[in-house]
Amino acid sequence: MNDTPILHVDNLVTAFDTEQGLIRAVDGVSFDVRAGRTLGIVGESGCGKSVTALSIMRLLPKPHGHIEHGRIMFHDQDIATLPADRMHAIRGYGIAMIFQEPMTALNPVHKIDRQLGEVFELHFPEMDNARIREKSVALLKEVGISEARERMNAYPHQLSGGMRQRVMIAMALAGEPEILIADEPTTALDVTIQAQILDLMVKLQQKTGMAIIFITHALGVIAELCDDVLVMYAGTVAERAPVKTLFQHPRHPYTLGLLSAIPRLDNTPKTRLNTIRGMVPSLYELPDGCRFQNRCPYAMAGCSIAPPPLRQIDDNHWVSCYLYR
Repeated sequence: MNDTPILHVDNLVTAFDTEQGLIRAVDGVSFDVRAGRTLGIVGESGCGKSVTALSIMRLLPKPHGHIEHGRIMFHDQDIATLPADRMHAIRGYGIAMIFQEPMTALNPVHKIDRQLGEVFELHFPEMDNARIREKSVALLKEVGISEARERMNAYPHQLSGGMRQRVMIAMALAGEPEILIADEPTTALDVTIQAQILDLMVKLQQKTGMAIIFITHALGVIAELCDDVLVMYAGTVAERAPVKTLFQHPRHPYTLGLLSAIPRLDNTPKTRLNTIRGMVPSLYELPDGCRFQNRCPYAMAGCSIAPPPLRQIDDNHWVSCYLYR
């Protein structure tokens, strides 16, 4: 199998101009994505997961958000610097994205057939209307929507949350992308529907060979779905490793804290769950040095002087922590 990454993110820095000044929501993030594999990006709310995804898609809110530094190499193109028209051709066709809440992504005043059909019109302008409708129905069936022809005439509010998310997946797959970015696509769904959506994504990946970037705060989903994991904290990479390595040999204190906070069947009943003390620092008031130092049980004097570099401590295992200097 070709081990060359189809997406290489190198030292990405994404900043926002605010009334309080410039803030860096993503600061020095690097990772690779390979065909047929799933990269999980995990961390607490506000750690920069979604901003990383929006940076890759070049969908940062303008004019305040911008890529300040770094490369985003999709094959041999740096899409961080591509002109808008060339990025428009890649978005949806090369890299597609599904969002956390489909009701905000789907247009409430248009039926499903029009919204799904627009994707085919954009990427396959040679298709006639009959072919577009045929492909749309087939795609809805592929993502598990029953009575697909009838659903084509429905408005988003007439569908359940699980169906709306399946429509979003269908729209993302319409352009036959090489990479699918899923930004917490199951957060608003009940547990049964979550499992169905995750199973659907695995089956679609096996069928198409596409790569997936799966953004979540749930380590259980990471363990089930992903091949590789990127743990983010306050806009930086805390740890990066294959999924089995991360769960069996976690190294960063933040990763250890996340794993210890997972409820387990062998825990003593009616006892408090483990937590990570303190709060994620505000991007406006980041500490000097390691950004996890105010919550870290292993913090040392040197942690407050300079940010720890991301070091390789084993095969494909990288950690940003002074414990491993």
